[in-house]
Amino acid sequence: MKRRRVLTTIAGSAIATLGPTATSHAQTITLNGAVQFNDDHAFTKALVRFEELVKKYYAKPINFTLHKNSALGLEKQYFEYMAQGKAVDYGIVSPAHMSTFSKAAPFIDAPFLFRDLAHWNKVLDADLLKPVADEIAAKADVMLIGYAGGGVRNIFANKAVHNLAEMKGLKVRVQGAPIWSRTFAATGMSPTVIAYNEVYNAIQNGVIHAGENEAAGVEQMKFYEVGPNLAMTEHAITIRPICFSGKTFKTLPKDLQEAVTKAGKEAGAYGRQVESSEDAAKLEALEKAGKLKRLAFADRDAMKKLVDPVMAAYAKDIGVDKILEQINAIK
Repeated sequence: MKRRRVLTTIAGSAIATLGPTATSHAQTITLNGAVQFNDDHAFTKALVRFEELVKKYYAKPINFTLHKNSALGLEKQYFEYMAQGKAVDYGIVSPAHMSTFSKAAPFIDAPFLFRDLAHWNKVLDADLLKPVADEIAAKADVMLIGYAGGGVRNIFANKAVHNLAEMKGLKVRVQGAPIWSRTFAATGMSPTVIAYNEVYNAIQNGVIHAGENEAAGVEQMKFYEVGPNLAMTEHAITIRPICFSGKTFKTLPKDLQEAVTKAGKEAGAYGRQVESSEDAAKLEALEKAGKLKRLAFADRDAMKKLVDPVMAAYAKDIGVDKILEQINAIK
């Protein structure tokens, strides 16, 4: 029996529950996606490609509605909706926002996990993160069907920061997962968890001095207006899973399930290619326009040495120490 999912109401933060409706006549399935950004962002492009590929592989009538520009809230809410099987069927979510359901989830792109883009790609190709994805599926009922991302994260600040000494005591916004606060504190900074959409005002009002993000986020959110000094710490390379609600997935016909899983993997690879290739170009364009200044950071290796013991303890605590060993062993 085929099912139809209909978004009945979107009004501010009020999100209607989507329920499957049984009918004696086959009806076209509608899948609802969500993204915080506009058409130009790499995440949106990856989700649009996912839609195109599903339609190609399914080859039957199907509707997609992608809610952009945070119309359904932020990524943390998207993940909760997918876990509940309502409002959002698919979306891209930072692993840090999955920590409520899975302690291991933020490990996927924790600070200083990857040496560089080549190392990052090899880890993904080796599928070393599958045990973490399996835990997320079991505990949150959300499937990680593909891996987008590829943005290199740096620190944007309202003052120049070139080394660890100048970074000492820097009030910096970090993501909500504890590993981000622990690692940034280990380097001498003062990490603070603030909602993503509040970072701009927090720097503008002096609550914090800095944030950290990849080029696409710095550009989209105009963080350069309040933090024009970009310290090239290269402390993380993003992995942004394309997520799909397990509850929704179970209601789909088998051929559509196969199309979704195949399309998710390919759309994730496409998203990685888009974001990693656009990253440097976006920063160069912003700098040429006089909107930000890239600052060489002298102490990345020293920063990593301070973080390594924290990462090792964290990996052991959440039971992924063997995965960390495997990641570090990849050359």
